[in-house]
Amino acid sequence: MLVDSHAHLDDKAFGADLPAVLARAREAGVTRIVTIGTSLDSSRRAREIAEREPDVWFSPGIHPHEADAPGPVDDLRELARHPRAVAVGETGLDYFKKYASHPNQKALFLKHLEIAREAGKPVSIHCRDAHADAAAILREHAPLRGVIHCFSGDAAAAEAYLALGFYLSIAGPVTYPNAKGLREAVRTVPLDRLMVETDCPLLTPQKHRGSRNEPAYVRYTAAEIANVKGVPLSELEAATTANARALFGLP
Repeated sequence: MLVDSHAHLDDKAFGADLPAVLARAREAGVTRIVTIGTSLDSSRRAREIAEREPDVWFSPGIHPHEADAPGPVDDLRELARHPRAVAVGETGLDYFKKYASHPNQKALFLKHLEIAREAGKPVSIHCRDAHADAAAILREHAPLRGVIHCFSGDAAAAEAYLALGFYLSIAGPVTYPNAKGLREAVRTVPLDRLMVETDCPLLTPQKHRGSRNEPAYVRYTAAEIANVKGVPLSELEAATTANARALFGLP
């Protein structure tokens, strides 16, 4: 069994064949999927999928790329209270793409943390080239529960998030030949703090790189992590599934 802890099933890349995508995920042993909102419209689409599919849950959020013009952010409050909502986000900081100003990203991030605390939900956090600032904000507003999705930092960044009680979710890049640093960081993370994800339709694992990513492919990421950590795949699957269930309150 595996949980894809971060997917974007509402993406237009799945517009023509989502039922087949979900069928392949189930055949591959992916028993639960959390689909993530990146805007208010995306979050509402994610909710609709979660209402329709018994093994899909959702997390409403507005991506930091949208922080300069996020829309009515308070609309997330109602979405976060939905019974199929298991987290708040995708939220966080992205200093790599430079699509939104740093002050606006931080303000939007803080709003998500407030909404998550009110709803009693964990946060699903995006962080790229901003680990020091993200960890500082989380430290200032501790205690919080959540996961750093598609973790891309080094061992020091991993240690900072782990000290705050956060989980680290690993995506397809861990399978890439040039990801030595990420694999070294993953080696330091205890099994009881790891999750796996696809971030589909992006970040396809090496075996299918160049094609659309989908939840069934999370098994390739899991296999690479098990290899890196020197544990049986079954042990890695059991641990990451238990972690996702514990954080998100999944059955």
